[in-house]
Amino acid sequence: MTKICIASDHHGVKTKAKIAKYLTKKGYLVEDLGTNSDEMVDYPIYAKKVGKMVANKEADFGILICYSGIGMSIACNRIKGVRCALLTNKIDAKHTRQDNDANVVAFSSELKLYKIYDILDVFLTTDFSKEERHIRRIAEIDDEL
Repeated sequence: MTKICIASDHHGVKTKAKIAKYLTKKGYLVEDLGTNSDEMVDYPIYAKKVGKMVANKEADFGILICYSGIGMSIACNRIKGVRCALLTNKIDAKHTRQDNDANVVAFSSELKLYKIYDILDVFLTTDFSKEERHIRRIAEIDDEL
């Protein structure tokens, strides 16, 4: 069973809960890492929780939600082995999985839920191509500078 960890800041609490329910109904195992309140929190704490779980192979995928999705994606991408993509459409979801083997997705809490569901359906069902050029590029991303 595919395990997904999910987290948000205070802006994304309601969206996160709806996504978790949607994915659970589809048969995914979902672990909510917080926050669960609309009280202001610092998004990097939650982005790093998800990133570390994915990097440590404690979850297959991660999902992050904040007001814009940008801060979460930046914070999460600081963790080696994480490839977090801020997504707004299905085409990018397909390509980031096929080409980049993205393992975390970030969303704006302002994105309509039906769009998030459509994007997640593509993201979670698209396999990495395993083409040599993409494997090489991912290795280059993971190399220390």
